[in-house]
Amino acid sequence: MTTTAPSGFYDCSDPDQRGAGVEQAVHTVRSGGLVVMPTDTVYGLGGDAFTPPAVRRLRHVLGGAASVPVPVLIGSRGTLDGLVSSVPPTVRALVEAFWPGPLTLLLEHAPSLAWDLGDARGTVAVRMPLHPVALEVLERTGPMAVTTARRPGWPVPRDAAEVRGQLGAAVGVYLEAGPAGDAPPGREPAPAGVSTVVDLTSAVPRLVRPGVIGYERLAEVVPDLHV
Repeated sequence: MTTTAPSGFYDCSDPDQRGAGVEQAVHTVRSGGLVVMPTDTVYGLGGDAFTPPAVRRLRHVLGGAASVPVPVLIGSRGTLDGLVSSVPPTVRALVEAFWPGPLTLLLEHAPSLAWDLGDARGTVAVRMPLHPVALEVLERTGPMAVTTARRPGWPVPRDAAEVRGQLGAAVGVYLEAGPAGDAPPGREPAPAGVSTVVDLTSAVPRLVRPGVIGYERLAEVVPDLHV
């Protein structure tokens, strides 16, 4: 039986609420607003990556410094080609092996892109998350600037209800999908907040933040990976 959601809050375990919530989230992002949605690591606060006022508002809501770069989430592997200067074999191999999943790649973005994600010095941190709700939104919105949905000094929220307790009416849409880090059947859950980060902006790939995907697994795909 379908239940009634509080205004702007959608329980994605209910098919009707999920459909309505995703529709409203897509509309909100396209209109320059902000949404909270689950990923395979944390609940993220996100907006259109190509709408600078949305990115500025995201920082304002979370109290973040304007210079700190905001990561980008995408809904398909093919989207990466339009965001970066080139996709060499090392990048292709990591994408094929670990996307969607908790692996963030630091890459040089295409210079023609009209976005302002912070003082990233020509780079972008990009990931394709392993979460069906996030992917459903991202496949329709395109790239989103997304960062952990919490205020400085507050604990990392485990669900959208906790995020709403921190951010309240500053966000128009909340998509609730259970505890952060829950994975679809058959997949290992990711501990919250620990996507692995690999820097591919130079000739030698570097592991710059250890996370769910460990060095050993990465080195099987990229043997020359440095720490």
